[in-house]
Amino acid sequence: MRLSFLEPLYAEPGPFVSVYLDTSRNVEYPERAIALRWGRLRESLSRQGSDRALLNVLEEVVGADTGVPGVHGRAIFAAHGTLVLEGELPRPPAHDSARYSTLPDAMPLVAQHLPEIPYMAVVVHYGGLPTAETHGWVTLEAETGAWPTSAVTPGERLHRRVAVATWHRTSVRLGHRLDERARRAHADAVVVGGDEWACNVLIRRLPHTLRDKVVRVGGRTPTDTGRALLEQQLDGVFRGRMAAHDRELVDIFIGRRALDGPMTEGLAATVAALQRGQVSALLLNRPPGSSLRLWVGSQPTQLAVTEAELMSFGVRAPREERADEALVRALVGTGAELVVVPESELRLYEGVGALLRYTDPGTTS
Repeated sequence: MRLSFLEPLYAEPGPFVSVYLDTSRNVEYPERAIALRWGRLRESLSRQGSDRALLNVLEEVVGADTGVPGVHGRAIFAAHGTLVLEGELPRPPAHDSARYSTLPDAMPLVAQHLPEIPYMAVVVHYGGLPTAETHGWVTLEAETGAWPTSAVTPGERLHRRVAVATWHRTSVRLGHRLDERARRAHADAVVVGGDEWACNVLIRRLPHTLRDKVVRVGGRTPTDTGRALLEQQLDGVFRGRMAAHDRELVDIFIGRRALDGPMTEGLAATVAALQRGQVSALLLNRPPGSSLRLWVGSQPTQLAVTEAELMSFGVRAPREERADEALVRALVGTGAELVVVPESELRLYEGVGALLRYTDPGTTS
């Protein structure tokens, strides 16, 4: 998973306010519920030392996602009286939270982006007889996205209405159009739902490379929900699945581990590699808990397991911070990727490892 979407967070120094809030609109009075939740968080931030100007900036955007229906949440980050980053969460946070801290609390936002599987969803509607020798229309809608965040941030949608008499012929041209969109999105899968006859006609006429990625799904296929096309079916298809790109990185790690290639494992060795900008991808069995701490300085690569180590590098006044916050900052600052892989797939020593860009005599194994 690439973390470039977090770059605005680290363009300016802290302190930051990080807010995670349930902004679901599946209740009777959503605005009232959101206001009550935000009121509690605002009081907490005030006690933590956040100034009124910063709180007012947050208040302006807390309930602004009125166009997102259903169950969801919101992540909001601000610093120095300015909104820095905001994003919709496909699931409400387990509990509302607000922190005023030196580093942004970005890991919960990252976790909601996982597994970030690129896909294309296609719905084909037709209510007539299963034959092209009749009157009527076939409608097709297609949408690309990255699951699960696309549930609340749907991509641009393709709409087509085709006379059923020309559906066989038009499907060929539509198939090439869909193939172009899927290639641009680097789609791992093409999830197709709708009328069985019309879908089968389309699938048989797709280019082979796209047809091999098709996953047929059943169930209701509404297209006017304001959320991702085929949202419920996508959840079933992608649950427990890794993105193909992340799977490839895991396979590379396993191969390098077997051949003593450029990789490292364990917390101390991985942190040492991050200090040197060697990490191309960080692998975790799970995001670190809030109790794990690292020592950090002002720069992304200034992190260490102990205070003495960081001071030996000439860092003045190092401070102890949450490991998850320090690791995300280091990954974004060095352009490294993040892969969360279940222990059942790959058990990492101390739950952490890394693919390295290079090794040299100073690399810790």
